[in-house]
Amino acid sequence: MADEASFKDYYSVVIFGASGNLAQLKTFPSLFGLFQRGKLSSKCQIIGYARSDLDREEFERRATKGIKNGEDEKIKQFLGITSYIEGKYDVDEDYQKITKRCEEYEKEHNVDKPQRLFYLALPPSQFALVLSHIRKNCYDKKSGNFFRVIIEKPFGRDLKTARQLQEEIAPLFSESSIFRVDHYLGKEMVKNLLVLRFGNELFSSVWNKNNIASIQISFKEAFGTEGRGGYFDDIGIIRDVMQNHLLQVLTLLTMERPTSFDSEAIRDEKTKVLASFDKIDVDNILIGQYGKSEDGKKPSYLDDETVKSDSKCVTYCAFGVNIHNERWDGVPIVLRAGKALDEGKVEIRIQFKPVAKGMFKDIQRNELVIRVQPDEAIYLKINSKIPGVSTETSLTDLDLTYSKRYSKDFWIPQAYESLIMDCLQGNHANFVRDDELDISWKLFDPLLEAIETGKTKAELEIYPYGSKGPKKLKEFLRNHGYVFDDPGTYQWPLTNTDVKGKI
Repeated sequence: MADEASFKDYYSVVIFGASGNLAQLKTFPSLFGLFQRGKLSSKCQIIGYARSDLDREEFERRATKGIKNGEDEKIKQFLGITSYIEGKYDVDEDYQKITKRCEEYEKEHNVDKPQRLFYLALPPSQFALVLSHIRKNCYDKKSGNFFRVIIEKPFGRDLKTARQLQEEIAPLFSESSIFRVDHYLGKEMVKNLLVLRFGNELFSSVWNKNNIASIQISFKEAFGTEGRGGYFDDIGIIRDVMQNHLLQVLTLLTMERPTSFDSEAIRDEKTKVLASFDKIDVDNILIGQYGKSEDGKKPSYLDDETVKSDSKCVTYCAFGVNIHNERWDGVPIVLRAGKALDEGKVEIRIQFKPVAKGMFKDIQRNELVIRVQPDEAIYLKINSKIPGVSTETSLTDLDLTYSKRYSKDFWIPQAYESLIMDCLQGNHANFVRDDELDISWKLFDPLLEAIETGKTKAELEIYPYGSKGPKKLKEFLRNHGYVFDDPGTYQWPLTNTDVKGKI
């Protein structure tokens, strides 16, 4: 299916917001990454579009700002297929410049069926305006399914605004033309979840309430807002990474087996499992805001001059999720995320139920750990006899750390590279569908309202910058079914940053 819908040879990629940070740090570097790997046609054209008055030299400087380890000759070739148009976002005549350039390019290369991709590296407030002008001035009916639009999260800040955005977009383009980017769906370990689950009978047969005791998905950042608190203060950690990134990962972990790798089959199953999620208990949550580090060297959240002095913004949150279906009913699931913690790490922990005691007095639980970043890895904690004459057991692991298993020359695309390639191939599987988005906001709206209006029994705890998070975290996890290893029985595999795994 993807091959039939793939862009081939002569196509146009138009980047709106081409002078901004997102385009400079993510979009252009990702396009270059695909280009140097031969995944982006050397015959295509890339058009940058923005309001900034940029000469060729300045445009090239910005377009290559985020490129790392690129060969000079490859960068030169890449720039050779780029151009820039200065234009406003509310003027038809400026959009017609884009159309004219596309038509000239298509005529030059005898393209009968135009292939055009429009990437909106813009704030969501601009989406409806820009898309309406694209539809009016740049849409070509002959393109059919080869006319595509990429938009970036956030897709609204609550159910109401998400629906409003959808109501504005829906009349302009069909759902098949829209690709909503949640870049976590492009990460290698997230894309591997379906194969890991359904391609291994070892896991597929035990992936249920009869064998799994608890699930955790954690997102840890080792830095704070660093002067960008003015933006974050209006978003908070829940909107920033939990309603989107972590929820998307959870749906892939818990959905039923799709009939195929067809994108709609996968998205159908994600939507079905979301409909089985129970309401979040707004009183049984853990929320926090980071304060100064214990040594006083790192500032508190409120020390950020861009943040309101009395801000109650949540920079750490943990809450439980209950799924009421035959597979998961009764399994405690925790999503947790925070900023300014002791390390940067994103991982999934699936802890299995204990073995029958009998011959064992004390034996640890098996646990499957999927480390999304840094240093992608999958490892299974197992019990093994200590070598020698003793029958004493020790907790060890079966370890698939990608950097050890695969050569350094093995290409693992960055998340944005992977998603742009999916879009060019017409593969929607790793993009968010409209009904899926609607259900997710229904789930999170009551939680956000309770926190922001003070209608929760949970109190905002101040935790030190560089700590593990709120002091009540361990207690919270225990209350949600997680059993900690006995001290000294196991050492987690190290990451590239030489940081031992922690809660």
